[in-house]
Amino acid sequence: MKRQRPLLIVSEDVESEALATLILNKLRAGIKVCAIKAPGFGENRKANLQDLAALTGGEVITDELGMNLENVDLGMLGTCKRVTVSKDDTVILDGAGDKTAIEERCEQIRSAIELSTSDYDKEKLQERLTKLSGGVAVLKIGGASEAEVCEKKDRVTDALNATKATVEEGILPGGGVALLYAARELEKLATANFDQKIGVQIIQNALKTPVHTIALNAGVEGAVIVGKLMEQDNTDLGYDAAKGEYVDMVKAGIIDPLKVIRTALVDAASVSSLLTTNEAVVVELPKDESEAAGDRLLLS
Repeated sequence: MKRQRPLLIVSEDVESEALATLILNKLRAGIKVCAIKAPGFGENRKANLQDLAALTGGEVITDELGMNLENVDLGMLGTCKRVTVSKDDTVILDGAGDKTAIEERCEQIRSAIELSTSDYDKEKLQERLTKLSGGVAVLKIGGASEAEVCEKKDRVTDALNATKATVEEGILPGGGVALLYAARELEKLATANFDQKIGVQIIQNALKTPVHTIALNAGVEGAVIVGKLMEQDNTDLGYDAAKGEYVDMVKAGIIDPLKVIRTALVDAASVSSLLTTNEAVVVELPKDESEAAGDRLLLS
């Protein structure tokens, strides 16, 4: 406290009495202090604390090593340039830990991932590796109005989620062509009876819909675009609706995360399977043109 620097306490738990004392010191003495719970449980929590110590150049103070809070000095504390604490997350930027020590710990985690046979353990180890080796960027989003800022923020969030999905599973040509060419591959699928054949045709029609819809929204005939692409051997070829021309989608930068396409397809198949087993479905009846025109007239 003599150095007038903020103090971040990371522990397995924060008792109510200790928390009350910290709050009182902050309010009365103006001490900048924050206490948070260490992430994880059990051995994973201890490992996270060791990772944090390596990242910040500090030490884990624990009874297991015979340490006592009364004997702690400043040299045992870690440091960093900035800490942001929210209700659900804590972000630590530019820790002062030794780069060599951090890299050695990352190598230990990578080795543990290779040796692990548990999917759960691998997931937790990968999370630790990401926190240690990954970087953090601060995006400042501005606009002329609150609505514009919210719109830009939503776009950035979508882009970040798409990037994360891309890192996990890779990319596919965008504009719906990946699904379109998947529909062509289904023609090679052998069917045992007429019902299966109809089922395959239904899936094929569904897979063609994204390209068809994009073309219609661009003011061109969707069936023509779909037919043209289905004749091509290059599975990266697609229709750039913005330019109104056929391009190599990957080279043009029009791509989709594989995870997004796969998840959408699996979820759609799941919902479709559920609908086939239902005896009844509650829907909203579509309005005909005359009723729609009448509604517009009343509104005007």
